[in-house]
Amino acid sequence: MFDMLGGSTTLLGMLGGVGGAIAGSFLSTIVVRWPEGRSVLRGRSVCDGCGRTLAAWELVPIVSAVVARGRCRACGQTIDPRHLGLELGCAAIGVVSMLAAPGSQGVAGAVFGWVLLTLAALDAAELWLPDPLVAVLALAGLGSATFCAPPLADRLIGGAGGFAALWLVGEGYRRVRGREGLGGGDPKLFGAIGLWLGWRMLPAVLLLAGLVGLGVALFQSTRGRAIAADTALPFGTFLGLAAYPAWLVMVLLAS
Repeated sequence: MFDMLGGSTTLLGMLGGVGGAIAGSFLSTIVVRWPEGRSVLRGRSVCDGCGRTLAAWELVPIVSAVVARGRCRACGQTIDPRHLGLELGCAAIGVVSMLAAPGSQGVAGAVFGWVLLTLAALDAAELWLPDPLVAVLALAGLGSATFCAPPLADRLIGGAGGFAALWLVGEGYRRVRGREGLGGGDPKLFGAIGLWLGWRMLPAVLLLAGLVGLGVALFQSTRGRAIAADTALPFGTFLGLAAYPAWLVMVLLAS
């Protein structure tokens, strides 16, 4: 199918955007419901404020939120902005991925970005990187090695090296300072990222994640929010935000 559409990059980008919006609609449900212990697979979609079952036309990704101006038409409560944010973010990732690498590699990159964005949103809100979702990311990374670069050997080294590097940092900090300095999910996420990007891109991801974290800390300090040594920051979010651009650079350099 993608080969047949290969001559229409614009069409592929549009398909990526539509697919991303649909994926974002489901993934935003995971971000909102899962931490509350609610099922993400069973039950009709309802307003979080009044519990009213939503009609089909109220569930159209992006469009419904814009038409409703972000509020439930029955009770007027603000709809969780993460729904629209994830839909827009996933749509953008779908477009960029398909324009950067039309075909199966672009689809793989979109999936990589979508799962990363979901994990980043969960960690930002809950300081939580669910093992099942990290495992999905890792397995998808291994699977994509069958049809796109980097080769499997590089990915396996990246997976093991990424996990080991952050685990050693966290363990060293705990032994020296006597408290946890790195969440237990961060090494697993970095390892999963390594299974996608291979070992060569991991230093760049780590550097960019650190810069993003520094920027967040500086921004919070300008708003009067002091950052202490024991202040918890969502490093998994920073890793997620750094890893997709690294994939994009890797693809563009290889083309």
